[in-house]
Formats: sequence, C-alpha cells, structure tokens
Amino acid sequence: MQTLTDPVEMQTISEKLRLGRQLIGVVMTMGALHEGHISLIKLARKEAGTVILTIFVNPTQFGPNEDFHRYPRPFEQDAALARSAGVDYLFAPEAGAIYPEGFSTAVSCSGISDLFEGEKRPGHFSGVATVVTKLLQITRPHIAVFGEKDAQQLAVIRRLVSDLNIAVKVVAAPTMREQSGLAVSSRNIYLTAEQRESAGAIWRALQHAGERIAAGETGLTALAEATSTMIAGESGFTIDYVAFVDEETFMPAERAVKGRSYRILAAVFAGSVRLIDNACFVA
Repeated sequence: MQTLTDPVEMQTISEKLRLGRQLIGVVMTMGALHEGHISLIKLARKEAGTVILTIFVNPTQFGPNEDFHRYPRPFEQDAALARSAGVDYLFAPEAGAIYPEGFSTAVSCSGISDLFEGEKRPGHFSGVATVVTKLLQITRPHIAVFGEKDAQQLAVIRRLVSDLNIAVKVVAAPTMREQSGLAVSSRNIYLTAEQRESAGAIWRALQHAGERIAAGETGLTALAEATSTMIAGESGFTIDYVAFVDEETFMPAERAVKGRSYRILAAVFAGSVRLIDNACFVA
C-alpha cells in the first residue's frame, strides 16, 4: 500500500492507472476505521482492480458546535487496517492541501440537502458535496462506494454525480450493525456500554415500522410518530427526528402507495451523542 498526501501526486497516479486500463474504486472516509468501512473497502475490491481509500476529516462539514476537534484520528491504526483490507493507495491529505489559501468555491445540492440533516446541520451538505467533488477529481475513480447508513448523504452524492455529469458509478453498501442492532459508526466510541446496548432500540423500532407497512399500514406520518414514541420509551433517548421519505425522490412522504419504496430516517440523542439510522421498505 502506498500512502500519499499530495493531491497532484494522487491525481497523476490515478491518470496513469486509467491509461493502463485499470478500473479504480474509491472509498472516502474521515478515518477512525471500523467494520463498516472495511465492508466498503471489500466491496470496492470486488468491483475494481485498484482500491483507493481516502482519509480526510473535512472541516467544512462540521458545524460550530460539533465535534471536529475531538473527532478520533488514529492514523497509524487506520493505515494498518487499510493495508490488511487490501487498499492499494491511501490518500490522506492535510486540510491545507484540499482547501489552500484563497479557496473560495463551494458545491451545493438544493432540495435534498435542505431537509433533515441539512436543516439540523446548516452548511453540512455543502461541505460534503464540495469535498466529495474534489476527491472525485483527485482520485479519478470509475466506482465510488458509500454506506447506506448515511442515507441522505448518499442521496446528495447521487444527485451531485447526476447533475454534474461526473463519470463515476456510485455503489451503495449495506449498513453494518453491532450485535444489539446499533449501526456501526466512528462516534459509537463516545457511548457508554449501557447506551450502546440501549441503542439497539432504534433498529428494532425501524424494523417494527417496516412490519406495519408490510401489513398494509399507509399513514406514514402517524407511523413515524409511533416509531418515535417506541424508540424513546424503549431506550430513554431523546428524539431529534423520525420521518419517512420517498426512496426515489428523498422527499418527505405522508402516505404510502402500494408498490413504492420508502425509507424511514431517525436521528436520536444518547446523552450528547447523536446517532442516525434508517431502513428502506416497499409498501
């Protein structure tokens, strides 16, 4: 595995790989690698001959009161995991290499990014869209693998790639889960053992909502409220939001139509730790 920090050097290597007719897959992360990230790397390995992993804690997607400065950065551990997972190139630039002095361009995706996480975290998705665009330009992949856990982020990236005619195939990887059902996340390290176990209530409630849809329930607004009550009652956590969206448009959905796919989104506070999860169902 070769580690690079210079965007120009990374771009030059990618161009040579493409000229050599090598299929490139990229996995973009902020480090603190876990089983979920490893599953993305393995999927990229299946899809492509060369795998690039990026590690970059992107300052522009953190709000002023969020955890940018305390976000975990175990680089040596991450590099060892990347190497053992079969990564060919690890691209880990400093912030100044991605946002040099005088940088003044931002990418935004209106509509999808205005709701839910976008409303709760103003500027977040502009930061995501901008850095993803830059990393796609630098790594020049044919395939980019992203996890379904960050469902709204995935929807924003798909819209970005489509709207800007970026020649890359976006591949979605299933959410990895702990034994309790809690979605694997770098932020889970902030949870106590008790919170970690209680957080399984989020996934159980989402699955229960899916069972009610499968049974013919169509009132999604009421079902979202019932799911909120179930999560809060079982876990004791504070609900930020629970809502349904149409899987195709990612716009809020109030009633289910038979045959269409819907995704239920949940954001929950376990103390000061904010957890997100989602699940997709067909009515």
